[in-house]
Amino acid sequence: MGTFTTTDGTEIFYKDWGSGRPVVFSHGWPLNADAWDPQLRLVAEYGFRAIAHDRRGHGRSGQPWQGNDMDTYADDLARLMELLNLRDAVLVGHSTGGGEVVRYIGRHGTARVAKIVLLGAIPPLMLRTETNPEGAPVEVFNAIRDGVRTNRSQYYQDLSAAFYGANRPGADVPQGTLDAFWLMSMQVGLKAAYDCIEQFSETDFTEDLRRIDVPTLIAHGEDDQIVPIGAAAHKSAPMVKDAVLKVYPGAPHGLTGDYEQTFDQDLIAFLKD
Repeated sequence: MGTFTTTDGTEIFYKDWGSGRPVVFSHGWPLNADAWDPQLRLVAEYGFRAIAHDRRGHGRSGQPWQGNDMDTYADDLARLMELLNLRDAVLVGHSTGGGEVVRYIGRHGTARVAKIVLLGAIPPLMLRTETNPEGAPVEVFNAIRDGVRTNRSQYYQDLSAAFYGANRPGADVPQGTLDAFWLMSMQVGLKAAYDCIEQFSETDFTEDLRRIDVPTLIAHGEDDQIVPIGAAAHKSAPMVKDAVLKVYPGAPHGLTGDYEQTFDQDLIAFLKD
């Protein structure tokens, strides 16, 4: 466990477990590094160095008024990589964290990066536009803004069901998983949570994806209700040279149970390849 200070003075919390080739995890909105704990423990036990930070405004990191934008998220990740002198690293990003990873490549290149894993990631663009008809209309994201602004506690409780697919017939999602989602979400500063909605919905990562020149695993649940696969992985994979696309039939955005175990197996196999 540790902290570092960004160029604008924001303190960022991170955890650093194990030793070996570094595997750096970026979490989704509105969570924190704890969302990756099972995978952090897993890769550390397999002989890798597992690192994850709380994005600015989230979890145990500082909550500045400024800098809640994708470029700054990527620069904060770059600062962590530089301070720890990480090289030959594997970057793993879920959801908004996938956007953070891809924007890091767009701004800082792959000199320190050996491989990339994108899970349920937001690139290339979530918002529906004339050139991106597969995206969601702006009204969807306005509803998220309204939920966060008016009663974020209730909104996060409601969101947890779609996040993990608990609203699907026959779903078996432990209540503890939904409670953990709410707890992590409530640790996000309201300003950071609100600002990030625009960032994950309106940022276009097309050119960032095209800059990726290292082996990349793109994994996505077929029944992802948060980041629908048609506007995300199915469009991202052709943009990344030699990317491997893994689709998990019936899987939601947040992976639990058998879905999570399948991803864990794919992650370890990709790291060891």
